[in-house]
Amino acid sequence: MSQIELILIAIGLAMDCFAVSFSSGTSNKILTFKNILLIAFFFGLFQGVMPLIGWFAGEKVVDKIDHFDHWISFAILVFIGGKMVYEALMSGNAEKPVNILKFSTLIIFSIATSIDALAVGFSFAMAQTTFIWIPVLYIGIASFLLSIIGCYSGKKLSQVVKPVYAEILGGAILIIIGSKILIEHLVG
Repeated sequence: MSQIELILIAIGLAMDCFAVSFSSGTSNKILTFKNILLIAFFFGLFQGVMPLIGWFAGEKVVDKIDHFDHWISFAILVFIGGKMVYEALMSGNAEKPVNILKFSTLIIFSIATSIDALAVGFSFAMAQTTFIWIPVLYIGIASFLLSIIGCYSGKKLSQVVKPVYAEILGGAILIIIGSKILIEHLVG
């Protein structure tokens, strides 16, 4: 997998974090720099750890499914991307404000935004990615940075940009990369 593909996957996965952070910025106008860093740290940590867990799980079965692993990677990425787009379109933007600074809420959001990263980690194993630490770093850093940007832009741009657009973009990126993996395997 190329560096550009890894960066795009990282950004695609981080769009959930961006959207939640943006929503938090719009509903929690008193977010301090320390609170924003806390949110970004948890999102980045969970987004980085989940693909690692998925990769370890996938490594256990990769030899058994070598002949159709590209179909699995394609299905996972397209399903996650499609789910992100569908949920973004069906959300209606009628979410009521949630205090993300409450520890239990922060943990729940961290897990919820990183479940798709677990599946992507599994697809990394299917693609026989041997050095998982680079994708893990990219995903964690992208999630951390986009969470910071999301909180700040939510505070500043709450009337102009809606979080739904970030989720749609993230889902589209994952669908495109999943399709590329399948096409490369079928053609190559």
